[in-house]
Amino acid sequence: MDIIDWLKNRGITVRKTDLIHQAFMHSSYAHEHRQFHDNERLEFMGDAVLQLWSSNAIFPLGLSEGKMTRLRAQLVCEKALAIYSRELHLNDFLLLGTGEEKTGGRNKDAILADAFEAFLGALFLDQGMDAVDNILNEVIQPRLAHPDDVGIIQDYKTKLQELIQMDSSRTLHYQLVSEKGPANAPEFVMNVIVDGLVLGTGSGVSKKQAEQNAARNAFEKLAK
Repeated sequence: MDIIDWLKNRGITVRKTDLIHQAFMHSSYAHEHRQFHDNERLEFMGDAVLQLWSSNAIFPLGLSEGKMTRLRAQLVCEKALAIYSRELHLNDFLLLGTGEEKTGGRNKDAILADAFEAFLGALFLDQGMDAVDNILNEVIQPRLAHPDDVGIIQDYKTKLQELIQMDSSRTLHYQLVSEKGPANAPEFVMNVIVDGLVLGTGSGVSKKQAEQNAARNAFEKLAK
């Protein structure tokens, strides 16, 4: 699936398709294919959009200035942005040079974080803040329900996968248990199943968030 189709499935019809594609163009690809523009200028715009959006989302929580600043820093750090990219599977749309592709660039935090910012910048320039809301409400808003628990955002799905893969014979998959609530405030419950047994359960306002919470539940059990 192309990024334009991905956005269309979310109800977003892009006007400047070249701009959206540019957001995923790493400098290695631009150099290799003699493209004049990569995604670095769009990162600049996306960083500003992300700072504004996150500040606006955090302000109603009633925290002190210091706590707001720390929470925003945790939500928009490189590691967090890379996790959001993976949750949305945006790494599928990266345009990388041959060398960068071969050395695992599609899963590097720095490249994923930069592309996420560039994507927000391109989306804002093409569609305005409503489209940005569409993306960030899914990956950041659920984490603001418990701001004291944000800390350094962990990608527990990846951590659990790495732990399970230490034994190549083990299997892992996620299973939807229930979906309830109105469309504007859904609650999903997911199980993570390891070797046919339910090892963890988690809930969230999106399936991805519920999977992360289920993975955290399972990882913490295994870590003990």
